[in-house]
Amino acid sequence: MRYLLCIGFIIISVTARTQTQPAFWDDVQTIKRYDQIFAPPVSPILFTGSSSIRLWGNLAEQFCGYKVLNRGIGGAVLKDIDRYVEDIILPYHPKQIVLYIGENDIVSAPSGDSVFAGFQKLFVHIRSRLPQTPVAYISIKPSPSREQYLPIAVRANKLIREFLQQQPNTVFVDIYQSMLDKNGKPRPELFRDDQLHMVAAGYEIWYKKLRPYLIK
Repeated sequence: MRYLLCIGFIIISVTARTQTQPAFWDDVQTIKRYDQIFAPPVSPILFTGSSSIRLWGNLAEQFCGYKVLNRGIGGAVLKDIDRYVEDIILPYHPKQIVLYIGENDIVSAPSGDSVFAGFQKLFVHIRSRLPQTPVAYISIKPSPSREQYLPIAVRANKLIREFLQQQPNTVFVDIYQSMLDKNGKPRPELFRDDQLHMVAAGYEIWYKKLRPYLIK
């Protein structure tokens, strides 16, 4: 449905969002419009997932020499990325996919097993459409603000690691241990004030762990 808003002397055409449109529909449409204006690179290494990907502001600078594309969606859970595989993954014909998704799920998941089930569904979906494309999965990180949920994260990471070890063209990138202090606690200095999103030092750990697995 389209309708007009009159603000002063300016008339703006607005598309009304219906109740049937799923979560992050607007974000995905914004990405599509952006791609129409600025052509994305051909066959990039596609980074997608939740806000830890979206907020990786110096991604292209850090991975200089690699053709990378950031298509993270802040706040996304596993089922959201699964819903939009045809919108934010397939159109780019990626030569490699880097995933960080699942951390937002641990807040409401009853167990790490259920997080793994959501990951497995997403992975099978991607594989059904891109059977030969290498996938690198970055493990769920230990955010201080979510410390009470870390047992679920640890269990999910274990199951995802074991699953990916049986899959061709995949790698599990373990950043979890590197983000803990000597007492096994999350390192607050790696995070912003919200103790959820990372500062540059956190991304530096991710960069060092991930880079050996990226394809030129």
